[in-house]
Amino acid sequence: MSKPLVSDDYQHILLSSAPLLDVRAPIEFSKGAFPGAKNIPLLDDNARHMVGIEYKENGQQPAIDLGAKLLPEPARKILIERWMQFAGQHPDGYLYCFRGGLRSRISQAWLRDAGCDYPLVKGGYKALRQYLIHQLQGHCNTLSFCLIGGRTGVGKTRLLNTLPRSVDLEGLARHRGSSFGRLVVDQPSNIDFEHAVTLAFIRLAAGSEFPVFLEDEARMIGSACIPAALREQTLRAPVALLEASLDTRVRIGIEDYVVDLLRRYQQHLGEGQGFVAFADYHRSSLQRVQKRLGGARYSQALELLNSALASHASTGEIIEYEPFIRMILTDYYDPMYDYQIKGKKSRVVFSGDAQSLKAWCVSQRSTDLSCTL
Repeated sequence: MSKPLVSDDYQHILLSSAPLLDVRAPIEFSKGAFPGAKNIPLLDDNARHMVGIEYKENGQQPAIDLGAKLLPEPARKILIERWMQFAGQHPDGYLYCFRGGLRSRISQAWLRDAGCDYPLVKGGYKALRQYLIHQLQGHCNTLSFCLIGGRTGVGKTRLLNTLPRSVDLEGLARHRGSSFGRLVVDQPSNIDFEHAVTLAFIRLAAGSEFPVFLEDEARMIGSACIPAALREQTLRAPVALLEASLDTRVRIGIEDYVVDLLRRYQQHLGEGQGFVAFADYHRSSLQRVQKRLGGARYSQALELLNSALASHASTGEIIEYEPFIRMILTDYYDPMYDYQIKGKKSRVVFSGDAQSLKAWCVSQRSTDLSCTL
């Protein structure tokens, strides 16, 4: 049975990870889209702007006529070929523009003339966006949350990803959440981050007796802002603290911020340039926290970092990062944690090492977490 040529089954479209052909202008796409969307615009940014002015001043038909002039036959043929290639590769997909209006209908008609009936999303991007906004608010109101807290380097994300009912906000934000937490890839826009969080909550499904575990985050994860509806819930959610020795935290710091981060840079830029970018990144990250460290401790930390980088570059050994990471943990991160945890003590419901905390998490029911009131 063939799909209808217009669909408003937004949940199916999004949860099935259906490929989406986004025909909006690039500037619209950059501000927010959906997982699986590919931008092959009907009009570029300048043409869209000109057609929009024409529409406001003279109406729809003159705007259509101007669009045809701005997209002459040779360019139109190339565009349709690109759309056809996408449709051929993704027969289970849909197309959309901003409101599911003129641009969607024109795109669908041109594809039909080329021999391809391709369905469009009713209401376009705006309708999908409104659906997710509504879903986010609803799930934040009905899901029960518990936060995994603890000092930097205890392995909160590692533990979180072993729990069956959890959402890795840092993974969705493509950032580790700390001053040294930026990864090689760009972070999503705030709208794209919100979409990803909402889809994760929908997949978990509301109404379960088990809580959803999240890492205890600040309002911002790098440049990604926690959605307001979720932030409101996390500010009163119970907190379970993960504990680990300083030696363990240093080891995890080396694994995450040296071994893994260098691998990411070198995969992206090549071995030599990747190491240079990796070193520059750590120096610039340290410089950003210079004021909080103070002049003397910053100078000491920079000396330790440069020594570790030099040893790493010449011998391949990474053991010399230990003094630097130990100092950053104890002199920078721990004082901030000690201050922040004071305001959360009444919400702490459990603390322990990774093994005991995991056992506690998987045994919990939402009704056990009484401090959510």
